Amino acid sequence: MNPLAGLSGAEAIRRVRQGETTVEALAEAQLDRAAAREAQVRAWAYLAPEQVLSEARRLDRSQDLLPLKGLTIGVKDIIDTADMPTACGSPIYAGHRPAADAVSVARLRAAGALVMGKAVTAEFATYTPGPTRNPLDPARTPGGSSSGSAAAVADCQVQTAFGTQTAGSVIRPASFCGTLGFKASYGRFSYQGAHRLSLTLDTLGFFARDFEDFQFIGRALCVAGQWRPVAIKDKPRLAYVRTPWWDQASPAVRAAMDETVARLKAAGAEVIEVDLPPEYTALAAAQALIMAYEASVNLAPEAASHGELLSPRLRELIAAGAAATTEEIQTAHALARECRDRLRGVFAQVAGIITPAAPGVAPEGLESTGDPLFSRIWTFLGTPCTGFPVAAGEGGLPVSAQIVGPVGQDEATLALAAWVHDIAGGWRLPALGEGA
Repeated sequence: MNPLAGLSGAEAIRRVRQGETTVEALAEAQLDRAAAREAQVRAWAYLAPEQVLSEARRLDRSQDLLPLKGLTIGVKDIIDTADMPTACGSPIYAGHRPAADAVSVARLRAAGALVMGKAVTAEFATYTPGPTRNPLDPARTPGGSSSGSAAAVADCQVQTAFGTQTAGSVIRPASFCGTLGFKASYGRFSYQGAHRLSLTLDTLGFFARDFEDFQFIGRALCVAGQWRPVAIKDKPRLAYVRTPWWDQASPAVRAAMDETVARLKAAGAEVIEVDLPPEYTALAAAQALIMAYEASVNLAPEAASHGELLSPRLRELIAAGAAATTEEIQTAHALARECRDRLRGVFAQVAGIITPAAPGVAPEGLESTGDPLFSRIWTFLGTPCTGFPVAAGEGGLPVSAQIVGPVGQDEATLALAAWVHDIAGGWRLPALGEGA
């Protein structure tokens, strides 16, 4: 397989700038990889090679100093693209052509990124999976709802990809597929042009194989000067939060987390163990309630006009959300406000929280996308989160941790996660040619 397909976005950008390769050559390598692996992975809802190569050649002809020239990116199929259909993983929108790009897509294109195609999503970014399989083991789920995005990045079919997270739809598939996953602070990047599931939870995120890729993307998505990468200058202080659901983590996850913390301490980091206050125990259920209620509102048009085309599980989610009372919704939001206030007290003492990314390795079977339990509360609280593999679990599959940072401190959270990842060692995606 062409080694260009395995480059990170940051390295590809450098090589294009230095005249060592072209955008077209990078695109050809990854399109060839996608064609060779489509039958096994099935990551793409839409892929048009000639369209991609035509745009790559246009970028190569451009004399503009575009900061992302050389970066290839997949777009989750709930995010609008004017030149590619956006079907939201549903037959209701099969072949739908948006009038314009989503704001985030438009900004990355303007910076020189090459959109490779639309990555498979679970139905309306919920729980009913699409056809994508885990590239590490096709008998296992890649996670969801950003399944195609995580799988395509892990399999070197694209350098980076959009995800969205309403419960655990970036961090969980990143963990299952062994990629890096970054969920921004709520509202940090524009969500305009992405199909809404939950107004108060939906958050943009990305998958990559190199932390530096997230920095390139962050700068392009923010107004000039509003994305300021930081460096870890001193040994950081972290909180180790097992969460109230520690007993639901697999033995491999528990062992990997404890070993990672031991490595951090040996490297000079100060790690304190923090037990979340009792009220946090109810936060995951509160998030699930808000997600269901807001899904019932945002998907009301589809349910009313095409209800028979929705999956049974999505109809159940909508029905459960529609049954929620005003008092229940208010109580859930009040709990989130209280927990956000308490979390600020934790972040007054530490640079970030280290906590599990998922309950275990990717589960066997393709009927479920796995449990978002270890991401629900952080999504509800609006924090930036970055997931990364730290150890091998059952079957040699990746086990991941996540770093959670203060709201709005995305750059510092990424820097801390990169530092922890380097110290943790552990599992790495195989280089192209070592595995499949």
